[in-house]
Amino acid sequence: MDPIIPDDIIERAYQGRTTKEDALFLLEVPPFKLFELADRLRQETVGDTVTYVVNRNINFTNRCIGNCGFCAFCDNTGYILNINEIIEKVRDAESQGATEVCIQGGLLPNVDINFYTDIIRAVKTEFPHIHTHAFSPMEVYHAAKQSNITVDEALMRLKEAGLDTMPGTAAEILSDRVRDIICSGKLRTDEWVDVVTKAHQTGINTTATIMYGHIETIEERIDHIMLIREVQKKTGGFTEFVPLTFMPYNNRIGNEMIKQGRYATPGIQDLQLYALARIILNTHIKNIQASWVKLGKKLAQVALFCGVNDLGGTLMEEKISASAGSTNGQFMSSQELEWFITSSGRQPLQRNTTYSPILSNDAEQIDFKVA
Repeated sequence: MDPIIPDDIIERAYQGRTTKEDALFLLEVPPFKLFELADRLRQETVGDTVTYVVNRNINFTNRCIGNCGFCAFCDNTGYILNINEIIEKVRDAESQGATEVCIQGGLLPNVDINFYTDIIRAVKTEFPHIHTHAFSPMEVYHAAKQSNITVDEALMRLKEAGLDTMPGTAAEILSDRVRDIICSGKLRTDEWVDVVTKAHQTGINTTATIMYGHIETIEERIDHIMLIREVQKKTGGFTEFVPLTFMPYNNRIGNEMIKQGRYATPGIQDLQLYALARIILNTHIKNIQASWVKLGKKLAQVALFCGVNDLGGTLMEEKISASAGSTNGQFMSSQELEWFITSSGRQPLQRNTTYSPILSNDAEQIDFKVA
């Protein structure tokens, strides 16, 4: 007989008090029972609206002093965009209706905080209405270290230059055991938490991510989501949670996995993680985002029935996943995103970066809470 989900686990999920033991139990029930619970929580939290943002990724360099074993993007003979080239990409994005530019890049050896503030200031000077979603916690940590200033000071300077929000990338798995193996040169778990906590306290919202499906255990995945929940309880600064499946091609960690006969995560496992994220983060983080670049368009559509309520962005230019073997494209128009949403029986809504709806072409907006 199929195991059912006990009432006390369901009750804790509704209260936002799911335990690690609850999460492990939920992974043992038939997947569609798990998906049904996550979908119920999604419906009660955000209804049938599925959001997306019109944005462009701008990766300003693929050079990097890091040693991340999962990266296929780094090329130290590669490019560095100058500010004029970045501005031209923003101009092109604006002409296509973008409300956000997401700016990130590798870690350059001879730059300080001014390098980062100059980029933001230049974008905001010419495009004050474009939302700047830029620089991972690792980039902020790197900028502070290179400038001999505190993380707080670096964040204040970025905010004063016009930084609106930050991507919560560089999280990978928030376990130092895992980080020692896959990204030993990156900031530690407590340092990542420190940077995002200080960003929230500075008035800079961030996303939260997990990059899963390599060497971590199931328990470490759950611990990661629960740590995100603890930070959110203290700061309320996360706008969304974004699971990112590891792409195992053209990188050191992936090459080792493939030798062992292990490839990208199976689709059911992806959907289980989305569902668990919705359940563990219920009442704490409203928005669970599926990456159509990582999952593929069709599986991202299925994820809408597993707790997901956001399909991310149009992107316009996506290089990092593509370099690691993603074949799902680098751009999806808002029309196609809306087609995927409406054909799922849901209601599409264009949003801005902080989840305020964009109601018309003149970008009239109303505010509602994001977390």
